[in-house]
Amino acid sequence: MKIKFIGAAREVTGSKHLIVTDKGKKILLDCGMFQGKGLETDALNRNTMIDPAEVDHIILTHAHIDHSGLIPYFYTRGFSGSVICTHATRDLCSIMLPDSGFIQQNDVRWFNKKKSRQGMKPVAPIYTEKDARDCMKLFISTAENRKFRIDDDITVKFVNTGHLLGSAAANITIMEKGKAITICYTGDIGREHDYLLRAPDAIPQCDYLITESTYGDRLHQDNKGAEDELLRVIYHTCVEKKGKLIIPSFAIGRTQEIVFLLNNFYNDNKLPRIPIYVDSPLAVNATDIFRRHLNLFNDDVAEVLEYDDDPFGFNSLKYITNVNQSKALNSKKDPCVIISASGMMEAGRVKHHIANNIDNKRNSILAVGYCAPATLGARLLSGEKEVSVFGTPHKVRAEIFSIDALSGHADYAEMRNYLSCLDPHKIKKLFIVHGEYSAQQSYAKVLHDAGFRNIEIPEPGETVILD
Repeated sequence: MKIKFIGAAREVTGSKHLIVTDKGKKILLDCGMFQGKGLETDALNRNTMIDPAEVDHIILTHAHIDHSGLIPYFYTRGFSGSVICTHATRDLCSIMLPDSGFIQQNDVRWFNKKKSRQGMKPVAPIYTEKDARDCMKLFISTAENRKFRIDDDITVKFVNTGHLLGSAAANITIMEKGKAITICYTGDIGREHDYLLRAPDAIPQCDYLITESTYGDRLHQDNKGAEDELLRVIYHTCVEKKGKLIIPSFAIGRTQEIVFLLNNFYNDNKLPRIPIYVDSPLAVNATDIFRRHLNLFNDDVAEVLEYDDDPFGFNSLKYITNVNQSKALNSKKDPCVIISASGMMEAGRVKHHIANNIDNKRNSILAVGYCAPATLGARLLSGEKEVSVFGTPHKVRAEIFSIDALSGHADYAEMRNYLSCLDPHKIKKLFIVHGEYSAQQSYAKVLHDAGFRNIEIPEPGETVILD
């Protein structure tokens, strides 16, 4: 058996890891899209490093686009196998993948319009909204903590990781030459104390471990500090400066988490009486899916539900879906909070809000999650004084804030604790993926100090033989 690390190797996006069994069965762990890589992004996504038609199964850990976003592209290139995931992951993919296709169609339309004036040939989107809807027929969902038999030799069991609704580590057992080989792929690991989701569950012992490392060199601030900082930034921007607060946020997970906190502030009479807008059709649809899976939430949400039947809604909150209503927010001068996708500020309506508000010192932009290098979010957080949005330069006069503790990724201490249920001496090899190389090197030292050995940080495209 061997495994090829196609994406999220020494970087954060594009998660794809290909297992090839001795019988020739090809199983892809996640099928993620590269994001925020500048001009090379499109080429990276089209270079799959494997013929999609040869893939038998995709085991999907969660619905984030950097883990699921190339499934429609694989479908258009001949993939006809099954996509196996949890029930909530399938529900989220049913709205996230078509949204991704819609964004690509719009981006390509804008790009072609611009390039046609330069006499350049038009390009096609990687996939369309229709492609994304059509590929959903390949999805097979299963409950957590149940063994799902893929065939006579391969089973998978999903165990909650608390990173996103439905996110789960994939625990795969493969029979080869009469011997059971176990592989655990963590996907993305959530927080020990998430605002919405249950804490990650313990994973079973395995022979080979593939684990993420996004925050392999950082510790988050405590949750109480994050709540206080969120409220402080709202007051500072909307009450003291009488400006707009733009919160770029992933439509799935992060937006619902922020709305939940704002709902609690509202119930406790802490929230200023200003309009709060969630400007993302995807976030609106996702929130409905969240309401359908309340069993995945933690005890804190259950407690709120005892006196508040809707933890994702309050009187001063308005969900925006209509594009004209979205555009109208740009002409509003009164203080308000606008929560809009995407979290890295690379796509979606939030780019328009940033373009229209970044040059006004009364306004603020609050980053609430990880921003990959080269993204607009990363450039703003690094302190750049002028940035390009839609090809137009803008002076950065708005204040830029960041709250790391709202990240859905565990920090290195939480990830180490998550793996403490394993006996390090029984793991033949540990592969660190999904992190910038410097963070991975730091995390490797953390794991070595915790007793793990045979730690490898695979390079992009590297193939490793599993004994």
